[in-house]
Amino acid sequence: MLAFVRNKQKSVIIKLAFAIISLSFVIGYAMLSSPGGPSGDDPTAEAAVINGRVIAYSDFQNTYSNLYQLYQNIYQDQFTPALERQLKLAEKSINSMIDQALLQEEAERLLVDVSGKELVESIAKIQAFQENGVFNKDRYLQVLAYQRMNSDEFEAMQRNELIINKVREHLQTGVTVTDIDVEEEFRNNNDKINLNFVSLTPAAFEKKVKISDEALEAYFTEQQEIFRVMEMVSLRYLQFEPQRYLTDVTFEESELEKFYRRHLDQFEILEMAKASHILIKVDEGADEQTREKKRAFAEKLLEEAKTGKDFAELARINSDDKASAVKGGNLGYFSRGSMVKPFEEAVFNMKPGDISALVETTFGYHIIKMEEYTEPGIRSMEDAMDEIKDGLRAEKAKQLAFEKAMDAYNINRKTGDLDAAAAANELGLKETGPFALDGYVDGIGRNKEIITVAHMLEENKLAKPVVTDDGVILFGLKERVASHIPDFADVKDMVTVSYRAKESTKLARAAAEKLVADLQDGSSLTKLAKRAKYTVEETGEFTRTYSPFVPRLGTSEELSSEAFGLGDGQTVIDRYFEIQNRFVVAEVKEFVAANLAELDEAKRGELYKSLLSRKQNEAIEQHLAKLRSAATITISPRTQDLLNKEK
Repeated sequence: MLAFVRNKQKSVIIKLAFAIISLSFVIGYAMLSSPGGPSGDDPTAEAAVINGRVIAYSDFQNTYSNLYQLYQNIYQDQFTPALERQLKLAEKSINSMIDQALLQEEAERLLVDVSGKELVESIAKIQAFQENGVFNKDRYLQVLAYQRMNSDEFEAMQRNELIINKVREHLQTGVTVTDIDVEEEFRNNNDKINLNFVSLTPAAFEKKVKISDEALEAYFTEQQEIFRVMEMVSLRYLQFEPQRYLTDVTFEESELEKFYRRHLDQFEILEMAKASHILIKVDEGADEQTREKKRAFAEKLLEEAKTGKDFAELARINSDDKASAVKGGNLGYFSRGSMVKPFEEAVFNMKPGDISALVETTFGYHIIKMEEYTEPGIRSMEDAMDEIKDGLRAEKAKQLAFEKAMDAYNINRKTGDLDAAAAANELGLKETGPFALDGYVDGIGRNKEIITVAHMLEENKLAKPVVTDDGVILFGLKERVASHIPDFADVKDMVTVSYRAKESTKLARAAAEKLVADLQDGSSLTKLAKRAKYTVEETGEFTRTYSPFVPRLGTSEELSSEAFGLGDGQTVIDRYFEIQNRFVVAEVKEFVAANLAELDEAKRGELYKSLLSRKQNEAIEQHLAKLRSAATITISPRTQDLLNKEK
């Protein structure tokens, strides 16, 4: 199937609509709490306190969750735990909320307000609440209901957002861009430089490292903490699996309706279309004569389809979309957002049985036949009754599993007798191997709560049950091995690897220092490298806008800054740079200055707009920095723990 037929999006009208507005408002909503907050007396409910204004931990979690989902959608399969830490989502979330709190305070100081008319007009402009470009009250209420939010809550959030925007506009007042600024920006964007460089990796010097038992033992004595074995624990545990209790579940009829209302999203009917098409492909860059010829052929086929010729047969014989042609042009069912825009607009404005006029996309000319249409909505409770019962039964089974685990915990927590708990619940005892705080638990996985509690657990005690995806875990300590420094003989291989890495790094650094010193004496990098049998490479031309990235080397704002900071005719950069665990010595091979004659009015206009936007944002950031420095900001231990994990 052609790329336009399926992109991996699974568009859900109401979900997608709310996603457009939810991220900014979930931050703003936290700012609506009065100083002290809804749980002001409970410090565990606070994420942070800014000048007495509480950010609830639940709001912080919501903001974090929205950011997490946003980046997960962007990176998809590449969104690993390592990337998550690198993105510092917790830090981004709490900083956004702190900024919102400070701007809210600034709004109060400046007496900024929003009129009812402004509020109504802003809501009416939100596309998520529109149908055919016009605000639709039913859609508005439907979107809010999907997120279990009423109009009063949303309007308070929207009002807060408008107030914050007014404060931002106020802070941008007076920001200007001069012709000199524009010209400097043009130079920054268009000055080009090409560097020669030598990259010295520690690995290249490993063979030169001399190793002896005496040196290794001395290194081990000096660096014992590097080789410390972390505390390890192993567990005995019971697993209360919900499916064991499905037959024990009972419920009232009234609970079915309550479950249905709480899980409306599970019973949503997506807006879907089923269509067939004939594609007459036109290659990108085709000349006008070719395009006209293709269009004429497509119009001939359209006429045949309109006059009753079998559409499926026309598609099988003529369509250039070979994957659908063999199925008579059938594309199956798809939702909005799955097709290129012109194709989508045509399909969702047709009725079943209609044949479109020619539709032109980047792929060519399409003739579309609308087969079936499914309106968006929510399945009735009657239609979804089997799923409702299954869902409620599974939910109650989970609760029952938790209650069974809690009963076992309360009965046996003083004695820590898991054997008795196992017998009473007809469960088999399971055991894990040893694991550290950053480890993996056999049979359970990398459950942070279980791992953390396990390392704090006393012997002959039970931990409170922990809910996991595979059931409820009740556990006690099997064995604890304290953190300790191992004997040298037991870790000699590790010591050898560590020692060689450290010494080879010293040698690589010393070689870089010598290269820099020789360059300052007037030698060229090419000659010096040839003499030492190092490889000289080139970055290729790049501009300041690449910073902090340097082609073929990686991130080094210092190297980029120093290279572009050299005076006319200078080529020697009088220091080495450590980039991604290698030592880099570089010199300027070529510098090409920007040609101001190329700065025409159109480019001036573009640079003016981008510079103005940047300087306006900088003005806001500078003001926020002042507000932060003057504010009393307290981060809760619970939040700080998350921030520390991202370092």
